[in-house]
Amino acid sequence: MRDNPTHPSEAPAIPAIGVGGVVFDAEGRVLLVRRGSPPQVGLWHIPGGRLEPGETLADCCRREVREETGIRVIPGPILAVADRRVENFHYVIIDFLAWLATESPPNPEPASDAAEARWIAPREIDTLPLVEGLESVIRAAMATRDLQAGLGRDRAHPWLYVPGWGHD
Repeated sequence: MRDNPTHPSEAPAIPAIGVGGVVFDAEGRVLLVRRGSPPQVGLWHIPGGRLEPGETLADCCRREVREETGIRVIPGPILAVADRRVENFHYVIIDFLAWLATESPPNPEPASDAAEARWIAPREIDTLPLVEGLESVIRAAMATRDLQAGLGRDRAHPWLYVPGWGHD
């Protein structure tokens, strides 16, 4: 779906900060959820949502993945930043690579605004209706976990994300 500019007679949407987590299991499957509420109802995306006041980006990633799937994660590097305007919404989305917090996570259970949650094998990704750009983010996540690339939190300045990771 293409980003749509706001109609000139409408006030532009106030940008919201969204945070997502790309999570893989031991079998290399990625955790995806199917949207149950706007925007983009019915499309698959990574678990994520709106940043709450006073919350760090990493805390938001942890909370949103847990709220939408019941899975606990540890956020790693930032993979992608998107500036999306779709269906009268404006989001600046920060996607993290995240690791499972336990070796044997439970099966994902959809909650919050997720209609469905499940582990998806890489070969199945192109068979699903995905939000635009998600396939690129997943490919970046696959490369990042092998190359240790991305933006990581700086130890001296925990509010700062810099190239490379493992700073925390």
